[in-house]
Amino acid sequence: MKKHVIGRREKISLPDWGLVMISAKVDTGAYTNSIHCEWVEEKEVEGARVLEFKVLSPKHRLYTGKVIRTKRYTQKKVKNSFGNAELRYKVTTKVLMFDEVSDVEFTLSDRSKMRNALLLGRKMLRGRFIVDVDQTNLSKKYKVAK
Repeated sequence: MKKHVIGRREKISLPDWGLVMISAKVDTGAYTNSIHCEWVEEKEVEGARVLEFKVLSPKHRLYTGKVIRTKRYTQKKVKNSFGNAELRYKVTTKVLMFDEVSDVEFTLSDRSKMRNALLLGRKMLRGRFIVDVDQTNLSKKYKVAK
């Protein structure tokens, strides 16, 4: 599989969540991907456990307020950027980059104190991307050049 070169920040799309060309910070120090989430609720619907959540902050320009529902989720202990362990929900969605779609896991976390609402970690990058820290938005440029 050909590895794409990506920059320190990239524009990605999460089509199932209605997010197109959202800015994501590429973080080779983080293992998992993470997306900002201020509201999440675990429920029982017709006998099945369901996770409902909204991604991004209402202040974010791409915020839709759409409630996303999934039965495919787990909880994972994650060390946050301050080194503290916290329990987070982990969900899977489709990610579109370089005209390629992949199923990718994201943890839902409060990133309100962070500059970027979305973080791409090593688990997604491994074997697929080479990071050039001098560059940004190479996947967007690829789309335009096509």
